Amino acid sequence: MAEALDRYFGRAGIKRRVTQASVINEWKQLVGPQIAGVTRPHTITGDGTLFIEVSSAAWMQELQLMEPSIIRQLADRGKRVKRIIWRAA
Repeated sequence: MAEALDRYFGRAGIKRRVTQASVINEWKQLVGPQIAGVTRPHTITGDGTLFIEVSSAAWMQELQLMEPSIIRQLADRGKRVKRIIWRAA
């Protein structure tokens, strides 16, 4: 039964979305305490767009410059994120 469910979830794309959505809960472990301390992830869309709230405009600008390396860092940990939308709080 478990094997059949696993195959079904894989074909339906549910498994991929659950893995993708885990970025929200694992954010601090994925990016480290400094970035996690000034950001709060909100949601990730099916196409891989991650929405992050940032504590200040200055941090937002810094993180926008770091975005390619953050996306690579997430990919290295098996998280599929194509782009990040940063929003100042």
